[in-house]
Amino acid sequence: MKLDNLIAVSGLPGIYRMAANRSNGLIIEDVKTGKRRFASSRKHQFTPLESIAIYTDDGESTELKNVFRNMQQQIEDNPPPKGSAAEDLHEYFADVLPNYDRDRVFTGDIKKLVKWFNYLQDSGLFPDEGNGSTEEEE
Repeated sequence: MKLDNLIAVSGLPGIYRMAANRSNGLIIEDVKTGKRRFASSRKHQFTPLESIAIYTDDGESTELKNVFRNMQQQIEDNPPPKGSAAEDLHEYFADVLPNYDRDRVFTGDIKKLVKWFNYLQDSGLFPDEGNGSTEEEE
């Protein structure tokens, strides 16, 4: 699972791919539609998905791609919750990442991760698990 060039942009829904860099912002491309637009650095903040990590109980953190991998592996048995009830979100996230730090990972963070996961899943950016196992066998 590659999160290269994928960014979250404050104030804009969804996930974007960085298409080009300008001195006063970025040209971003929506991963679902492919539509490009300019996002000013004066108005928006840009967060690369590969730099995001989730706090764990052991004082360390785990990368977002590992969390997404766990979510994808459990999607059939434990699909992401549709509702936004805090108890449901925390229960789901405890199944996905059992050792997440419950004091430092907030409900809004989990809600955002589920939204990003669903967005990327709908966009078809996650590779099939079957393809990865054939590469390892060879």
